[in-house]
Amino acid sequence: MSSKTSFPPGMRGLDIDGQDMVLLDADAYGYASGVLKGPLDGRRRAGLTALPAVFEAVLPAVHDTYAAEYFTHVAEMAVLAVEIETLRDRQRGGAATIQSTARQL
Repeated sequence: MSSKTSFPPGMRGLDIDGQDMVLLDADAYGYASGVLKGPLDGRRRAGLTALPAVFEAVLPAVHDTYAAEYFTHVAEMAVLAVEIETLRDRQRGGAATIQSTARQL
């Protein structure tokens, strides 16, 4: 997929499995953008971590080739954003452990 992709026009106003596809797209990009700026708060982290399962549920119902490729790309972006947040959590946990140990010394 090129870097100049546009939202699939046939998906505007479409609801799949209770998900408005425009809102799903906007949520994914919003959360991913937030991750690039820094750690997410708990509410946003919960929203982000729910996205891969949502995409897993809706992608099989997307039969248009372009739309399927587009939303697969967006789903992969969401998964990568979750991975970044997970790594940040691990780093914070590791840093907290080091700080706690240093205080005990």
